[in-house]
Amino acid sequence: MKITPTEFQLLRDYIEEQCGICLNREKAYLLESRLISFIEAYKCKDFSEFYYIVKGGAHADLKDKLVDAMTTNETLWFRDAHPYSILKEKILPSFAQAVKDGKKNKIKIWSAASSTGQEPYSIAITVRDFCMGQSIIKKEMVEILATDISDSSLVKAKAGKYDSIAMSRGINPEQLNRYFTKEANSYVVNQEIKEMVKFQKFNLQDNPIILEPNFDVVFMRYVAIYFNDEFKKNLYKRLARVLAFKGFLVIGAVETMRGLSEDFEMLSHANGLYYRCKR
Repeated sequence: MKITPTEFQLLRDYIEEQCGICLNREKAYLLESRLISFIEAYKCKDFSEFYYIVKGGAHADLKDKLVDAMTTNETLWFRDAHPYSILKEKILPSFAQAVKDGKKNKIKIWSAASSTGQEPYSIAITVRDFCMGQSIIKKEMVEILATDISDSSLVKAKAGKYDSIAMSRGINPEQLNRYFTKEANSYVVNQEIKEMVKFQKFNLQDNPIILEPNFDVVFMRYVAIYFNDEFKKNLYKRLARVLAFKGFLVIGAVETMRGLSEDFEMLSHANGLYYRCKR
């Protein structure tokens, strides 16, 4: 079944309205492939009928299922490597100095669009490794909040259980042995690491002020690329408001803030870029 231009526009606008994801016409195949199961399950004759069913609201959970289907859940451990080097070698040492000087006693990190959990658990492992190498910052002082709009991704993330294919993407043998327990053909994140991360559902269209703000670090990686420029500008403005004084923002390696925000200054380390809030 092929989606018509009119059907694509209707569904595209509805999806953008619900979660901010902006699909161009070349993504028609993505809508077709991800929604065909809904078409069959709800016995719709075409995509138009499905649109009016989801728009009508007769099926309470259908909107969430649609957003869940359209959310890109591709992720891996320690993606790009340099953000975690930046965290361990630049950001955490600066916090350690602040703790030593009596200016800080807690560190709050937000992993936005955390998908199935690899990013926040990678952050937790990085923090744990850092804590083992010094005595100023204790892991109990670090709070990691991980959010995503996808219910299914959050269920997987909270379980912290991954198959061998997922574990082959970014984890080295030492980390695997130290922080995971093998169960049959899967690996489970150790309780020590799980306890460092709190998972919560959150739509990036909403104001992050509701997430208990004053974050010291925000990881907002490979999600803004799905939004239009106006949405990005508003998103970065809101992030600047929930970051603590001189807080840090880490975005994807192929992303840029040029022309989108003047609230951050760009810094570099370990062949990667990161940003510090100017206020």
